[in-house]
Amino acid sequence: MEENGVVSQAVALVACIAMAVFYVGILYAPTVVLRLPPPPSFQTFMIRRFLCAVVSSFLSLLLSALILPVQTKKLRHIFGVFGIRGDHIWQAVVIPLCLTSLMYAGSMFLKCLLLLASWRQRTNSGAVLSLDSCKCALQRFLDWLSAISSNVLVWRNYVVAPLTEELVFRACMIPLLLYGGFETYSVILLCPVFFSLAHLNHFVEIYTKQNYRIMKAVMVIGLQLCYTVVFGSYASFLFIRTGHLIAPLVAHIYCNFMGLPVLYSQKSGFVSVTFIIGFLGFLWLLFPMTGPDLYNDRIDNCSCWQGYCTWSERIRIPQT
Repeated sequence: MEENGVVSQAVALVACIAMAVFYVGILYAPTVVLRLPPPPSFQTFMIRRFLCAVVSSFLSLLLSALILPVQTKKLRHIFGVFGIRGDHIWQAVVIPLCLTSLMYAGSMFLKCLLLLASWRQRTNSGAVLSLDSCKCALQRFLDWLSAISSNVLVWRNYVVAPLTEELVFRACMIPLLLYGGFETYSVILLCPVFFSLAHLNHFVEIYTKQNYRIMKAVMVIGLQLCYTVVFGSYASFLFIRTGHLIAPLVAHIYCNFMGLPVLYSQKSGFVSVTFIIGFLGFLWLLFPMTGPDLYNDRIDNCSCWQGYCTWSERIRIPQT
């Protein structure tokens, strides 16, 4: 046991590495281990991966629960350790979403410019706002919703991947590392390393299936890994500060939807100005909008995640 933790740092690290490797490795289990025939369609292929990701998440939660010395039968406390809570939901959804959207101020400004240009084009072509045009727009919107609801990539990008990744790389790993005696900022920097390593399999897929040259594949994956490290640090920060799994989950879904922030556009220099303003606002509001008191009724005069320093009293962790 470590002096500052109830789980040794070695055990915490090995467990996190094992969960990261297992999260990726199980994706190939149907064909490599179970020797199942290749899926007949892309949709079947993705559904297999969805099931594998769900199994990996469940087993990671089970492993963490076995390692963490939580001696209570109250499900509310057990789930609370992993940030799975039913209280302060609207705060965990709205506040992190507003904070994250500041990073996309340039992107939103550009989208508004494109929407305005499209509206002007329709107006110049003689189109007028009428009941029929509104009905047509509504019908197109409903058709779009129907199309994306049956799109397996939409389910992967906005449901399965964010949910399973946040469960494994935030809910399971962060409590282990905190209990292992790692400092908070070390955890914020360490978790994204595991998170980015879980995306290395994309290099093999891009290099082999998309016939990229090795240098191009390295550049593409390198950019992706840098982005996952930055986002992973932010998601870990949200989880530690709020103690709520929904906070990084909402940010994850939103970032997947928006993609990389737009820093510059030839259409208008104000896009860059808007991005800078949003970025400065993000930095200014980062700590105030993630204050633990906004997401918890009681923090016992403690600024750490979920009153981490008082966990030993609330869930009866044996002291060493």
